Amino acid sequence: MATVPGKDTVLCISLAGRPGTFGVRFHNHLYQQLGLDYYYKAMTTQDLPAAVAGIRALGIRGCGVSMPYKEACMALVDEIDPSAAAIESINTIVNTDGHLKAYNTDYLAVRQLLAQHRIDPSTAFALRGSGGMAKAVASALREAGFTQGIIVARNEQAGRQLADSCGYRWQAQLGDLCPPMLVNVTPIGMAGGVEAEQLAFAPEAIAAAQQVFDVVAMPAQTPLIVEAQRLGKPVITGLEVIALQALEQFVLYTGVRPTAEQVARAVAFARG
Repeated sequence: MATVPGKDTVLCISLAGRPGTFGVRFHNHLYQQLGLDYYYKAMTTQDLPAAVAGIRALGIRGCGVSMPYKEACMALVDEIDPSAAAIESINTIVNTDGHLKAYNTDYLAVRQLLAQHRIDPSTAFALRGSGGMAKAVASALREAGFTQGIIVARNEQAGRQLADSCGYRWQAQLGDLCPPMLVNVTPIGMAGGVEAEQLAFAPEAIAAAQQVFDVVAMPAQTPLIVEAQRLGKPVITGLEVIALQALEQFVLYTGVRPTAEQVARAVAFARG
């Protein structure tokens, strides 16, 4: 990684309504480990079309895309990978000589994690959420063969649309149901404010679950994950998702796949 970027340094960025630090620290740490003359910077914008045009015009190699830009960016790129087309939401743009191709590495990460954790596709689940990340998770579940799902969302229009697109049911509340797998794809559990003390699902549902999946990455130990682990439930954490999707972005930008040890060091650094 260039300590001071020079004229030949390859620039990668992220665009987010509220830029974070994980991606910056993760990517730059890997660039340094691997001796790559790349530099990564987090940004935000009030003019998305101009920002995406700048990626093309300035030769920025890659761009991570976060809320609230994941859907609006789709009309601004030249090509959409199946990983993003399937869910009409992107989180990664790769610039190859002015040609912008969009991907969704959130989707790719969830697919890999479901396989790595060997979760039986016959497992019924409830997924709470209906935003762009919920689309990625629900679509990954569908493509992995999970057919018995409930989308739990207070926004009826968005919830029904997501449920219908994936062949699942919609409910405004989970109620007394206790499905074997619980999936939180809402901000509930993030650090700060009252939400950090809330559980995304009722204690009774968590106690009855066989698997708990929380996409909230910061903190990795959300109230939901802490409670599930206290009860001895297998979990998938948001840290696993964010690390794996960032790794796939890194590979798309650089063409280099780091070792597991290098990735582990970058994740540890990014969390610090």
